Amino acid sequence: MDAPFSHAGELAALATACCWTITALAFQAAGRRVGSLPVNLIRLVIAVFLLGAFTWATRGTPLPTDASRHTWVWLGLSGLAGFTIGDLCLFRAFVLVGARISMLMMTLVPIFTTIFGFLVMNEVLTPMQLAGMALTIAGVSSVVLERRKDVNGHFQRLPLKGILLGLGGAVGQSLGLVLAKYGMGSYNAFASTQIRVLVGIIGFSVVFTATGRWPRVRAAFADHRAMKSISLGAFFGPFIGVSLSLLAVQYTEAGVAATLMSLTPVLIIPLSVMLYREHVAWPAVVGAAVAVCGSALLFL
Repeated sequence: MDAPFSHAGELAALATACCWTITALAFQAAGRRVGSLPVNLIRLVIAVFLLGAFTWATRGTPLPTDASRHTWVWLGLSGLAGFTIGDLCLFRAFVLVGARISMLMMTLVPIFTTIFGFLVMNEVLTPMQLAGMALTIAGVSSVVLERRKDVNGHFQRLPLKGILLGLGGAVGQSLGLVLAKYGMGSYNAFASTQIRVLVGIIGFSVVFTATGRWPRVRAAFADHRAMKSISLGAFFGPFIGVSLSLLAVQYTEAGVAATLMSLTPVLIIPLSVMLYREHVAWPAVVGAAVAVCGSALLFL
């Protein structure tokens, strides 16, 4: 699909990185108050109403009723992979290791995208891509394996569970992005996001019913501070951010978009310091920058 102006896809990807920086910090704050599961479901419910109002104003319909079966199937699978599975892991990682480390794990998304291309479509990996993978993994590893001082002055490492959940989030995001690009085609990006969100809500509803955690959702609605954070995150996340990410993959290569969107770990560092007084050592800054540079090498 032709872009409306030069580098529209790349600019949309950069804007997505900015949106995800805001939403990651907002959901970290909310998740630590009411838990990651309620945050996941509530932000999607808020987002579906925002998307409905927007598509009604811009397309004349509040629901994506004009989407083809092909679009519904593949965007639905994308919603399950990206929202239900990927974000289920990612939001729990927010609580366990924080937004900064969790979003750093997202720099692995271009690697998983490349691997899926190799396994599924027999794409050839070039020496430059292999070097980019190695550089990204080195950058992420240098940060997640760093020993940190706790409140008592003792050195400890990040919890393995949080790191594995971050990896799960990266895999889900990668698969969701690839499926979305295949299913969306030239269909409207905001309506495409609405399909993904609707299916994501269904997925989380199944999870809540199976685990009997609906009372936690009601408790979350009663927490006004958490709801403010969730609303902020929903606006910049599944409403604006995800829609911009679909615009990005619509107007440029998925790998290029994924690389630019992976800048969030660098953008989030100054905000983590200012808002949460988080101590970020220079090695962590360098590690984040190295990881992003490695992601860029994958698509040069």
